[in-house]
Amino acid sequence: MSDRPQPSVYNIAAHGGFADALAQGLIDRFAKDAFGLARGLVILPNNRAQRALQEAFVRLSEDGLLLPQMAVIGDLDLDESIGVALDSGELALDIPAAVDPMDRILTLAQLIQKEVGRREDAILAKDALRLAREFARTLDQLSVEEISLSDLQKTKPESLDLSSHWQDSYRFFLVIAEQWQKQLGQWARVDQVERRNALFDHIAKTWRKAPPDHFVVAAGITTAAPAIARFLETIAFMSSGLVVLPDLDLIMPDEEWDLLGPFQPDPETGHTRRAQETHPQYHMKLLLDRMSIARGEILRWPRTGESGAAAKRSRALSNAFAIPKLTVRWQTLASNERSLAGVQTVEARNSAEEAQVVALLARGALEEPDQRIAIITPDRALAIRISAHLKRWDIQVDDTAGQPLAKLPEGVFFLNLLASAANGFPPAEFLALLKHPLVQRGEGRLQWLDKVRKLDLLLRGPRPAPGLAGIDALLAGENRRTKKQRDAIASWWATTRAIFENVESLFTSQLNWAQALDHLRRLAEELTDGAIWAGPAGRELAELLTKLQVRAQMGPIRIAGNELAGYFEALMSEISVRPPYGGHPRIALYGLLEARLQQSDLVICCGLNEGSWPQAITPDPWLAPMIRKSLGLPAQERQIGLSAHDLVGAMGAKKVILSRAQRDDAGPAIASRFLLRLKGMCGDNLKEHPGARSWMSAIDQPEGEPTPYARPAPLPSNEQRHIPISVTQVDSLIADPYAFYAKKIMGFASLDMIDADPSAAWRGTIIHDILDQWAKQDGYETTALKKRAQAFLNDPSLHPLMRSLWAPRLLEGLAWIADTLAESVKNGREPLASEIYGTAEIAGVELSGIGDRIDRMPDGGLAIVDYKTGGAPSNKAVVEGYNLQLGLLAAIAELGGFKDIKGQADAFEYWSLAKKGGTDSFGYIRSPTKGRGDNIIAADAMVDHAVARFNEAADQYIMGMEPMTAKLHPEYAVYADYDQLMRLEEWYGRSPMEAADDE
Repeated sequence: MSDRPQPSVYNIAAHGGFADALAQGLIDRFAKDAFGLARGLVILPNNRAQRALQEAFVRLSEDGLLLPQMAVIGDLDLDESIGVALDSGELALDIPAAVDPMDRILTLAQLIQKEVGRREDAILAKDALRLAREFARTLDQLSVEEISLSDLQKTKPESLDLSSHWQDSYRFFLVIAEQWQKQLGQWARVDQVERRNALFDHIAKTWRKAPPDHFVVAAGITTAAPAIARFLETIAFMSSGLVVLPDLDLIMPDEEWDLLGPFQPDPETGHTRRAQETHPQYHMKLLLDRMSIARGEILRWPRTGESGAAAKRSRALSNAFAIPKLTVRWQTLASNERSLAGVQTVEARNSAEEAQVVALLARGALEEPDQRIAIITPDRALAIRISAHLKRWDIQVDDTAGQPLAKLPEGVFFLNLLASAANGFPPAEFLALLKHPLVQRGEGRLQWLDKVRKLDLLLRGPRPAPGLAGIDALLAGENRRTKKQRDAIASWWATTRAIFENVESLFTSQLNWAQALDHLRRLAEELTDGAIWAGPAGRELAELLTKLQVRAQMGPIRIAGNELAGYFEALMSEISVRPPYGGHPRIALYGLLEARLQQSDLVICCGLNEGSWPQAITPDPWLAPMIRKSLGLPAQERQIGLSAHDLVGAMGAKKVILSRAQRDDAGPAIASRFLLRLKGMCGDNLKEHPGARSWMSAIDQPEGEPTPYARPAPLPSNEQRHIPISVTQVDSLIADPYAFYAKKIMGFASLDMIDADPSAAWRGTIIHDILDQWAKQDGYETTALKKRAQAFLNDPSLHPLMRSLWAPRLLEGLAWIADTLAESVKNGREPLASEIYGTAEIAGVELSGIGDRIDRMPDGGLAIVDYKTGGAPSNKAVVEGYNLQLGLLAAIAELGGFKDIKGQADAFEYWSLAKKGGTDSFGYIRSPTKGRGDNIIAADAMVDHAVARFNEAADQYIMGMEPMTAKLHPEYAVYADYDQLMRLEEWYGRSPMEAADDE
């Protein structure tokens, strides 16, 4: 019989309410006198667990307590260090200091850049940084499992039948690892994991020789690292020591427990059975095996918390997460062994709806006094949405998992600054920077925004040339229509430009890393008047820049200006900014790590989809799975088991709601394997939340029956209608009276997109300007047109990409116009005017228009010419009265509306620069008076046809009181500028019967 003492290892089941149960048990055991608790030490996994235990002591103490000293082993995933109580004094004297994490990641990135540059082409700095992080993660896993570099070097990848790229990755890893070890030796530092291992072993050795004279309790620790297992084993066998485990399954049959693994190799075949690493209890079994403690030696903790569920739920969860080959027993389980009473599900249509219903559930739960609510999700985007929805009721909830610095306003500002300065101030990024809420805060912000908005209007449309010079050229342009806007911001732009000049010069030559950091920091300071550094996120950003500046020699070996934004985004995405305490006292929003050991009356587990909970497995880019397995490293799938254990722990609350969305932002989503297991075992016994669906549909519904939106048909007054009209607006008036009303009467003008592709209207304006200058300044000289086009293409305000894409078409189309006109002049045709403005009164309405060109034909008649950059209108549109421009311009000419031009019009032509059908050549002429079939109008009837149609429209809409109905003739109302204003999607396509019923 073994004389080994009984280990003091206890378990608090998931339904036991860990924090309250632990606190009450410690009070019962040690608080016999006022200083009983204060003499001891409680070791916890992380800072969040420490806070949860402190709050539990406060809840349970009636007359006040002196709390025990608390220390944390530190969670590497949360960037936590070991508590001071464990990492101070004589215990740590002989252990080398840990390398600074920033020194480590920057140096590894440098080593990778150097080695890649030596072997092949250069690697982007951000990619080197990403690989450095993955390298560090793999190195830490090796250190946690106590696998040395020499052990790794003994591996022969050739014997594992690996592909060549995995063998190359393995050799690359060895090279970087050897260089890194040399660097650590020069610094006299060790990796943080190595130091942790040494420190725990040192403490364990010291306590085995001389146990402390006070109680030591290690609680809630589930990490199966060998060093921590030895540390816990030491505590478990100390006379004054206790180990309290969370959520260990003591119900599972021994046969099933043994099937979890890990397994020893078969002595005959050498084959090792695959362990069940995705099982929620696997890492607990591994921890106990490494502690040399059998599950049968574990005792139940004598107290339970009041917020926990019934004990039978733990049995049901144990059955639900059985290993695959044992799930067949679900069919024979008694009802009490599959009961999940108190657990409900919610299935939303999409992530936005899920966030809303979770917020509703949390808000409803607050109606019950003293009820604590925990919302747990690994999906940070979903957490942000939930937090935003809770603000509807003025509930400020802290996302304890934090948000990446790159997603917060301070990070977004700095990334915009980098994207603007390093990429030649592209309009979208530059305007986003200038409009950022942190810029020019204070009394002068309104004036600043007024100027920025004027610049916004000027920068709309195709992108100008790169750099500040491109914006200068745009502001110095000759466009008469924007002169007022340009003059309004000239002095402001001169001042603003000076702010960015110095930083722009950084990126015109070889980038100096230290100088760039200094200039960028000062520019951010100047733009925000120091506001950028305020608040938790600002302090994190300031600390990041400070670390980079003092480590300038560790910066990227090679980095181009346009890489900076990506490089900093890679850095900032790993910095999690957690809010200061001070949110709602009864609602908490947790990530999976932060939720461990927390305690609430209602737990809402959301985001239960594959890829979220459990999260998608990220493969190791350095070591092949076969190498990892041969070394004894944990499989990447072990994270699935940890996620399952997190879910089981969360489901220990009295009331639990499990939610998912059928679709996420990427498309249809697959339900989490954990949720499918629960549904597969429970069937119809796992109930859906009774009110969730009705709440989702009701929250944003107006009171009463909704009224369908009818087709808009405004009735402006007589005074509003009696306005002059241009020939180009007549077609809109006839086909879409509402669009005419919005633009001409209400004055709503559509804006071009920022950084837009050249639109048809923009190209048309440019070509008309070139042709007008050619006519008025060059007298239609054939070769001069090409020179003018080339001068436009060489304009510094024109973006190079646009120049290269549009130049061939523009030059060929204009050359066709010059040649065609020259040939017509030889045949007796005479151009009379270009871009000439004319006006006349028709049907009591002042009608105006600009003729692109008016020619005198050999027979003395007038030819009305309209230039088109795209295809010409169809003859059918002209015949049916929806394209009257040529006819109305001719009517103005015949009425003497164009200065010095008289005569009857007998030629009507569209000169299009588009490709002629069936050919590859640009340019053709189309006339509505020529063609086949019925879709032509006789030349002598063209003016009468247009005037008659205009008279009809004028009588209805300008002189009359006809409603200006939206999309009256949708087949000819092709422009969508006002579709949103008219709420097109709400009424278009409904039957006339439905519309009549609405009215």
